[in-house]
Amino acid sequence: MGSRFPSHQLSSGLYVSGRPEQPKEKTPTMSSVAMPYTGGDIKKSGELGKMFVTPADGSRSRKSGPINSNAPMRTGSFSGATSHSGQLNSGNRMTSGGAPGYVSMKKTNSGPLNKHGEPMKKSSGPQAGGGNVSSRQNSGPIPPILPTTGLITSGPLNSAGAPRKVSGPLDSTGSIKLQNYSVVNNQAVTRINQCEEYSFRKSFPKTIFWSIILLFLMGFIAGGFILGAVHNPILLVVVVVLFAIVCVVFTWNTCYGRKAIIGFISQYPDAELRTAKDGQFVKVSGVVTCGNVPLESSFQKVSRCVYTVTSLYEYRGWDSKSANPEHRRFSWGLRTLERHVSDFYISDFQSGLRALVKTGYGARVTPYVEESIVVDIDQSNRNMSPEFVRWLAERNLSSDDRIMRLKEGYIKEGSTVSVMGVVRRNDNVLMIVPPPEPLSTGCQWSKCILPASLEGIVLRCEDSSKIDVIPV
Repeated sequence: MGSRFPSHQLSSGLYVSGRPEQPKEKTPTMSSVAMPYTGGDIKKSGELGKMFVTPADGSRSRKSGPINSNAPMRTGSFSGATSHSGQLNSGNRMTSGGAPGYVSMKKTNSGPLNKHGEPMKKSSGPQAGGGNVSSRQNSGPIPPILPTTGLITSGPLNSAGAPRKVSGPLDSTGSIKLQNYSVVNNQAVTRINQCEEYSFRKSFPKTIFWSIILLFLMGFIAGGFILGAVHNPILLVVVVVLFAIVCVVFTWNTCYGRKAIIGFISQYPDAELRTAKDGQFVKVSGVVTCGNVPLESSFQKVSRCVYTVTSLYEYRGWDSKSANPEHRRFSWGLRTLERHVSDFYISDFQSGLRALVKTGYGARVTPYVEESIVVDIDQSNRNMSPEFVRWLAERNLSSDDRIMRLKEGYIKEGSTVSVMGVVRRNDNVLMIVPPPEPLSTGCQWSKCILPASLEGIVLRCEDSSKIDVIPV
């Protein structure tokens, strides 16, 4: 007897309508085998441990095991380079692994498979015949992973892209050298050399000096000729007296010229910044404050300074070494000089206005700041000042058996200073800049002082602190 609706009988004997279901294909299940305790040795970890063992020849190529084409395949993907590897056996067991971000340059059996279960050839470009590679391959080395902190770092990087760390004890001398190097070599700091210091012998015009020498030479020749011919010594005596007077004047100016210039600066009238015009040469006295780059004294490490000077002198005896090529015997000679100045602010005493003094960035500056003796070293106390020995070592200076004297001076924030320069007003900013031409002091007849020239900004500290000598 036929029926319009198909039916079938279940295993329990019950008839139900509908056609019987087709048996579904079972999905492969993952099986695991208990692994023995390895004690942390990856060589005893079976197939999984072999993936982390570096081959003896140093290569990092990976090889996959036999592939069963009838079994379904599962692939594992990793970030970095697109790479597929796996191992299938008859029991549908599969393991996958690989090093993230690692690309092997040698031929391997891992990678994407075609429809026949064979590995496809890798290529960095399009295939012949117009076919495209189904998996993207990146050629060339992978750049190092940069740190994700967002900071901009300098210096060499390690393989992970982070700054390279150097192990070992820290050297305090090296850190001090690095700090001093960064401050001294800053473009905002002006380094004043010894040749820029005032000297009567250097400031006196060379043409006038050699003209005077030539006149006296002619006078001596004429006086000697008249004395020999007429036996009249009057001309020779006059020439000798004039020569002696000139020598005394030159010696006086050489010894007391600096003190006379300091007196000229002190007697120069102060100007008021409120009424000073643009381009006017003025002298301003007031309290100083540091600018963007404060300085630190070299030996005593006095912070918050606008001007520092440290000088080392050596005494030369009969058979001792000279400190410089111009060092004469039985006198003190300058061996090294460190003098720096940067931009700072000065508050005028009279008007209360604040002006920026442009002494940094290589500006011309003529300082008159007194130095005080800090350390005196001789044969008896040579090994009793470790700070002085360390200071010499930082500058690669040898002490030997020399008699040395260290002087230091500075202008600290809050000191009273006199500044001479040209006023500049720019967008409500009041500045004092170096003058375009040197300032002449003129002849001081009452003191027998010849004219001298002051170049750049003149800096004079009127209340320089008295530095005590460090006992050694």
